[in-house]
Amino acid sequence: MTIKVFGHKSPDTDSTGSPIIWAWYLNEIRKTPAEAKLLGTPNTEALFVLKHWGFAQPDIISDVSADDSCVVVDTNNVAELPASINDANVVEIIDHHMLQGGLTTRRPISVTIRPLACTATVMFDLMAGDAEKMPDPIKGIMLSCILSDTLEFRSPTTTDHDRAVAEKLAADLGVSIADHAAEMFAAKSDISAFSDTELLRMDSKEYTVGGTKFRVSVLETTSPATVLARKDALMAAMGPVAKQDNVDQVLLFIVDILNEQSTLLVPNDLVKSVAEKSFGVQVSGDSVVLPGVVSRKKQIIPRLAV
Repeated sequence: MTIKVFGHKSPDTDSTGSPIIWAWYLNEIRKTPAEAKLLGTPNTEALFVLKHWGFAQPDIISDVSADDSCVVVDTNNVAELPASINDANVVEIIDHHMLQGGLTTRRPISVTIRPLACTATVMFDLMAGDAEKMPDPIKGIMLSCILSDTLEFRSPTTTDHDRAVAEKLAADLGVSIADHAAEMFAAKSDISAFSDTELLRMDSKEYTVGGTKFRVSVLETTSPATVLARKDALMAAMGPVAKQDNVDQVLLFIVDILNEQSTLLVPNDLVKSVAEKSFGVQVSGDSVVLPGVVSRKKQIIPRLAV
């Protein structure tokens, strides 16, 4: 049976690239048939990375069944996985997020969750000496995953090890980290083809805080003004998206990569209260700037309060 390798819904570069990396490892090193899959359409940066390194977009699946064997990467949160994930045969989990709970398995499995900035870095370590066998396109997509998740080492989630692995991969490939990251971030910043609803869901995760369910969305960009030009329309779309997704509120953080800060849109009193309680700011309009806040995992989710 061919193992399905996939990450979370709303796939970013890491959740698009890491299934490809691990499927290569399973096929070529472990000699276990495997295929990379996606749970949604990749964002623009991930699509650029796929094209840049010569990969076809993996097939998108809507669910899994009891007949499927799966490796879950870049998440362990059942809310970000197929509805029937606990019916499937999950054989391995590789992640770098906090343990959420809720996943069940048929037998003991290998679970690797490490405090690193990127799932691809965890995979590099798990491969050990076999990492040297990666062909250039696999090394390239691994490098791209690390640069994306660390925002080219700007994110506070970045560890010395993430940087060292990225620098080794770039040296092997003869690639300039600064140049490649700039191309990736430019691709990520092009939102012209997406509707307001799509932007709110593009890079988002669901979290419950004090009984209030949030869709926490981020848009990482080198051109925040382009996103803010659509502020009114984005805020108008939050209500319908929240209703359709069965959450109480959408929180949208526009991450300014170059200036290392976020702007949170404030459409109502609930978000105003969340902003003030969570980040110690005073909100006087329909947005608030949060200096130094760039990481949803380390700086946003842990601080959310209602």
